Amino acid sequence: MRENFDKQPSFTSLKWFNFFLYGTMVLFTSFFQLYLQDVGMNKLEIGALMSLGPFVSIFANPFWGIWTDRYQNIRRIVLLMLTGTLVLSQLAFQANTYEMVYISMILFYFFQTPLFAQSNTMILSYIDGTNRRFGSFRLWGSLGWALTAILAGPIIQWMGISVLSYLFAALIGASMLALVALPKTNHSIGIAPLPFKGFGRLFHNPFFLCFIFFGILVSIPNTMNNTFMSLYITDMGGSKGMVGLAVFLSSILEIVVFVLCERFLKRNISILLGWLALVSALFALRWWLMAGATSPLEVAFIQILHSVTFGGYFYVGTQLTMLLVPRPYRSAGQALYTLTWSGLSGIIGGILGGFLFQYLGAQSMYQFGLFLALIGSLGFAFMWFFVFRGGYRPVVDVEEEFFDIELL
Repeated sequence: MRENFDKQPSFTSLKWFNFFLYGTMVLFTSFFQLYLQDVGMNKLEIGALMSLGPFVSIFANPFWGIWTDRYQNIRRIVLLMLTGTLVLSQLAFQANTYEMVYISMILFYFFQTPLFAQSNTMILSYIDGTNRRFGSFRLWGSLGWALTAILAGPIIQWMGISVLSYLFAALIGASMLALVALPKTNHSIGIAPLPFKGFGRLFHNPFFLCFIFFGILVSIPNTMNNTFMSLYITDMGGSKGMVGLAVFLSSILEIVVFVLCERFLKRNISILLGWLALVSALFALRWWLMAGATSPLEVAFIQILHSVTFGGYFYVGTQLTMLLVPRPYRSAGQALYTLTWSGLSGIIGGILGGFLFQYLGAQSMYQFGLFLALIGSLGFAFMWFFVFRGGYRPVVDVEEEFFDIELL
């Protein structure tokens, strides 16, 4: 079977699968809010509905992880998830009452939210034992995200927001065809579902908990922006094409940031904490600029900072989690880091951002985000100073005694 994994067509299909999958999701994350506003929802209702996704993902991710582990056919599991996502998305678009919208969206999120994690696992399974790198496939995902955003905006502007359901169905159908073209894998890299048993030990590590807390403060305004940026642009008189341009500019340099971080950032607690404080300060600058923006084009160009802020934070945060948590509990640490960054922060950001946008305006929402990011930046700066002065030593497990952990 090894020769099946070395055939170029299978890798080509894998790249196109990632391209169409990310293209599908950018339609949902960037334009679905405009559809909801068009059918009569206000900002608070939209924020509450979008916050259901992070909440449902807390249960959906381990569910699909367990079934993938048991069934040992991740390609078929991902195909099932795509099918559910397609059917339930169309049900949501056709729903004619708020109750049906909420029910269909809860079911939609159950299939959709774990798709990125499961598709990444699938790609790693296909390239396991080859000389292929995951980054090349992730690049195709970023291209699908950016190009779909820039092309979908003018199409939706020209044909109306109702065309969104057809675009979504077409792209997810294309991703399913690319998936069907892949050969069946007969091996797995063995990524297990969320390791809940390790969570208890993490709560005895106050330094790591401070890192998580300040990360939540920085993440909440990022979630607000992801949810409401498109509505902010259209409220200022911008077109759907301007929304697409903003999303394109926010993602086009993401891979460059990841490559630069990988090449130049030392795996060192003090240095990484310093960079985290700096990136959080850049988040604060970004929200200050957004609060003072006077035109849709200005908002679009501010999104260039997204690649530096989000890309830099997520990379550094992932590396710090590996250094702050003892080796046997690192997978639990990564799970908690991801759950708080995209889960808990997503729930709070959707509801709080919707309330602020609806009743106080977008400027107040971004000003509050500036306040949270500044607290997070100062918190990380204090943590850096604490490490620099020698006030912290990583928690070392018995089996880590033979590994050196670099602080400075």
